[in-house]
Parts: sequence; structure tokens; C-alpha cells
Amino acid sequence: MPDQVNIIVIDDEQIMREGCSRILSKDGWAVLTAENGKQGLDQIQANPEKIDVILLDLMMPGISGMEVLDHVRTIDPNLLVIVITGYATVESAVEAMKKGAYDFIPKPFTPDQLRIVVKRALERRTLQKEADFLRKERERSLRDIATEKSKIKTIINCMGDGVLVCDRDSCIVLSNPAASRMLKIPETSLLGNFLPQCNLHPELSKVIEESLKTNDMGYTSVSQELSIGESGEIFLRAHTAPVRNDLGETMGSVTVLQDISHLKELDKMKSEFIAMVTHELRAPIAAVEQQLTVILNKMAGEVTAKQEHLLTRAKERTKGLLNLIKDLLDLSKIEAGKMVQYKEPLSLQEVIQRVVELMKAEAETKKIDLQFSTPPEIPLIQADRNSMEGIFTNLISNAIKYTPEGGKVWITLGEEGGFVKATVSDTGIGIKKEDLPRIFDKFYRVRTTETRQIVGTGLGLSIVKSIVDAHLGSISVESEEGGGTTFNVLFPKESIPSTYKPRSNEETEK
Repeated sequence: MPDQVNIIVIDDEQIMREGCSRILSKDGWAVLTAENGKQGLDQIQANPEKIDVILLDLMMPGISGMEVLDHVRTIDPNLLVIVITGYATVESAVEAMKKGAYDFIPKPFTPDQLRIVVKRALERRTLQKEADFLRKERERSLRDIATEKSKIKTIINCMGDGVLVCDRDSCIVLSNPAASRMLKIPETSLLGNFLPQCNLHPELSKVIEESLKTNDMGYTSVSQELSIGESGEIFLRAHTAPVRNDLGETMGSVTVLQDISHLKELDKMKSEFIAMVTHELRAPIAAVEQQLTVILNKMAGEVTAKQEHLLTRAKERTKGLLNLIKDLLDLSKIEAGKMVQYKEPLSLQEVIQRVVELMKAEAETKKIDLQFSTPPEIPLIQADRNSMEGIFTNLISNAIKYTPEGGKVWITLGEEGGFVKATVSDTGIGIKKEDLPRIFDKFYRVRTTETRQIVGTGLGLSIVKSIVDAHLGSISVESEEGGGTTFNVLFPKESIPSTYKPRSNEETEK
């Protein structure tokens, strides 16, 4: 709610005082009156900050209007005085203006003329108050800036993480020693320089520029990993986010740098250890499985029914252990960037058809209807054949495993925008809603009464997602408990305009 406007009328004529009061009160303004100069000055001196406009008669007995005007200037030079008099001569108007009067209105005047002059004076008074407020705020801010700037500089310089702040013109306005050390760039080459002049990592510079140009309010931050140095011995994680004002306008960007070199080293050691251990375990466990197969096939002599039951369970466990070793080796290859070795123009239809043929026997054992449908022509994708076979072997095998006897598993292939889309669906037991967000996590398995007897490592889908990501694709899952599951996999089309047309049986035979 705005402050109450206070106007004081100083005039020796009662009719003038009452008339002005009546006219101005209709606009909601508070009106004070004084019948002479002394009384008016007393009221003004009592509370000058509450008075907004003074209506002052020049010709009064005792203290004249000109004298009152002089006293008002000493009390508060910003008070606005409108002179009213019946002796409206040019000389008196000029003299009043020289003494600091804001405006001049001659008697007699109409109510509208009075309102117009007063409103104009009040607008000026409002601007004065706003200017005074801003001046005081600026003075207070200037006093605080030195202290605040010192605090901020101390905090930023003591941080272990690097900090880079850019303004909207791509000029670095703030940095700290940690950023200079991590980026291997002198602090003098960062602070006060524009991004193209700082020799920053190209990917980091690109992300900062994008954050400054974006108008998307949903754009919050971007995280990326960078390798610094000729041999890439320093690994950094950079978080870049735009800084916006209250109107949503981008004012600049902030980048926080974290040194993750030690984490990368630990991760490398972990991967090498897993690869070494699993590689050493695979040969002896495979030999154990082979020996169990020999015994179960009665090639080493007859076995009793009880012995056969125990040996069969041991073989199943051994097979599960070999699958775990295989998945761990695949995982270590993915983390080392060696899983996807060779990309070539590839027909996904041909790959899926081959996997479906291999899975038919497993599906028939459970009396599951396994189907694959595809349009006549499907664009090629740029992919590693072995990796693609691994993806769909895992997805189709899971669909068969988790679908009850007599169910259905179907695979479709099509196009969606610039992608080739493969869908693997089943009528299986489905996945609970709370389990869906973690379905691609390493070693995560959905635990239910239906899945208790199904052997698995919990790495399959994690490996699938890693391979899909390595091919710049995406994978998503739709499911509900008891309502089946659908996996959607998207791969970018081959960059060259090429399509694959399945060969006929005659061509295949040739």
C-alpha cells in the first residue's frame, strides 16, 4: 500500500483554505491548513518528511509568502512549493521561482487546474523519493562492496575446486588459482580475457558459449569430462550452468571444475583387477563344467539318479558362474573402451533374424510363440556386428526367460525420425513401477517369487545400455507388473543414404 500523500495549504483566506482542502481531499490526499506563515512553518518543522506539497499564498499579513519560501528552503530544499496569489505578475513569478518554488498558479483557478498542478508536483515528489532511495542504497552498497568482495575472493581462492565465471559477452570476470592449476593456464591469461583468447579446452569453451546463448529455461547445467595436457594425464569434471536474472535473462555462466584424475586411476585399477581375476577363473571353471558334462553323459561310468541330480545342479551353478565371468569381462572391456571394436554399415534386420533363429529352440522348449516382423526395406546403421548380436541375444533371451509357458515374444523393426527402432516385447511377468528406474543398474535384479529360480548376474541390461550408448543410441523400457515388458532401442541411421533390402532365399543359396 503506497504512503499517504500530505499537502499543506498556507493562506490567510479561509475560503481558499477550505476550497483547496475540499477539492484535493476528493482524490484521497490528506490536506493540512494554516492561516498564516508562522503556523504553516510550525507544522512543516514538526514533521518535514511527511509533507509532500506546499500550497503557499504570497500575500499574507505577518510573515509573507516569500519569507516562508526562504524558511522552507532551509528546512528541506526538496519540498515542493506551489505559489498561489491574486497578484499574478511576471515579476512575482520569476522571484518565487528563483527562491525555489516548483510552480505558480494564479487566483482565481478552477478545481481541475488545481488538481493538474498538484498531480504534476506529486509526480516530481515521487521521483525525488525514488532517487533519494537509490542514492542511499548505492552508498550503502558501496560501503558493503569492499567487505563482501574481500569475503568472496577469500572463499573462492581457498576452494579446492576450480571456478570460472563469464559475463554475457564471454569475458571471464572471476577465476581462482585452482582453475588455473587444473586447466594449466596462467590466471592472468584467464581473468579479464574473452573465451577465444584464453586457450581453454575446445569442448569446455563450446559448452560455456552454448550456456550463454541459450534461451531455454529448462537448460540448467551441463556436466562433461575433460582430459588436460598433451598426454591427457589430468582428468576434470566440469559443471557449467547459466546465471539468470529475475526476468529469466542470461547474465553469464558459472563453471565449476573438479579434478577426478585419482578416481580415474582407481577405476582403471579396478577394471584391470576384474579383467585379470575373471580371465584366470574362466579356464578352470570351464574345465570343471566339461568334466561334469562327461560324467553326466555316463562316459566315465554309470551314475545313480541321486548322483545325476546333484551333478546337474552343480553344472547349472558352474554355468551361471561362467556367465558371470563372461559378463564381468564384457563390462571391463566396455569400461576400457574396447567392447565396440569395429563399426560398419550393418543391417539390423539381418542381425535380429540370426538371433531369433538361435533362440527358437529355447522358445519352443517353453512353448513360447517367438515372432519377428520387419518392413521390406530398413536403413542401415553404423554398428559393431558382435555388439549388436549381444544386445538382442540378451533382450530376447530375457523375454523368453521371464515369460510363462505358452506366452508370446515378438520383435519389430521400423523407423522413427532419423533412427532405426527395434522393439522387443513379451507377455511375461512384467516389472514393478518402483523397479523400472534401476533396471539398467549394474548387478540389479528384480526379486520376486517368479524370478527366484531364474539364474542371472544382473549385468546383462547394464552391458546392453553401455553398448547402445557407445553407438549413440538410446534404450527405454515400458512395463507393468503382470502386463508384459517392452524394450525400445533406437540407433542413428547410417549417414550415407543407403537402405538394406533382405535377400531372397534363392540369392542366399547362391
